[in-house]
Amino acid sequence: MTESTTQLHAVTGAFGYSGKYITQRLLAQGKQVITLTNSADRDNAFHGRVPARPFHFDTPAQLEASLQGVSVLYNTYWVRFNHKTFKHADAVQNSITLFNAAKAAGVQRIVHVSITNPSLDSPLEYFQGKAVLEQALIDTGLSYAILRPTVLFGKEDILINNITWMLRKFPVFGLFGDGQYRLQPIYVDDLARLAVEQGGNEQNIILNAIGPETFTYRELVQKLAETISVKRPMLSIPPALGFVAGQVVGRLVNDVLITREEIEGLMADLLYVDTPPTGSTRLTDWAQKHAATLGKQYTSELARRRDRQAAYASN
Repeated sequence: MTESTTQLHAVTGAFGYSGKYITQRLLAQGKQVITLTNSADRDNAFHGRVPARPFHFDTPAQLEASLQGVSVLYNTYWVRFNHKTFKHADAVQNSITLFNAAKAAGVQRIVHVSITNPSLDSPLEYFQGKAVLEQALIDTGLSYAILRPTVLFGKEDILINNITWMLRKFPVFGLFGDGQYRLQPIYVDDLARLAVEQGGNEQNIILNAIGPETFTYRELVQKLAETISVKRPMLSIPPALGFVAGQVVGRLVNDVLITREEIEGLMADLLYVDTPPTGSTRLTDWAQKHAATLGKQYTSELARRRDRQAAYASN
């Protein structure tokens, strides 16, 4: 693909988390960027440089019109869990609508953020839905790059921040089972770098987006506790009991702390792959740098969805 600063790039969710970092890198390269978003009025750091267009999933012709002139589409759109106001099935169908609109609009390439170990046969709707979308993208015939991250970390992170928040707030920390299942967290800006690099390529490719460190869940929690200088007993508890405890904490903070599917995915080692790292930033180094603020405040997924105007808070 012939690159030019006059090419138009579209990023879903540029005022959110991973989409923001992709947009920052594109703008730093002098690219023209628009965003597709459900939060057009959200405060952001781009000072009017990134025009916002609604998703229009219910009117594909309008979505196609929004993508006219776009060369590369970076898709970060997804939902973490099923809720009364949003569901995995809707996110799958909306994403397929987006892919089809992109093709109809003449988009040349799609860089799509997926997940490690997706499978059409997975009993977990999250991983199965991600596999459906990968296949749907391939079936469009468009040039594509599929990035498969595990856990993201960064200033606007939820998971790493909230684990640390619990370590600060509670006298013990419960592990689902033995805690020996693995994770390979990647820094959100490392993911953004991969996305932008792949936006400038033509080769169809699927890449695991993983960081340079591999932790068991137990090791990850221990490292975070050491980083903020607290000591907490770690108790191995049955997953069902851990889910109930998560529901209790979730009610206290008016959020969904963790789901059954997330617990099952963790314990099935689905956030681990045996491939070389594609990110370079070490979570241990990043966490140490942000130890004073990491986990000081709980970060709510649902609060971000309820409030479509406030910028994502930094931890």
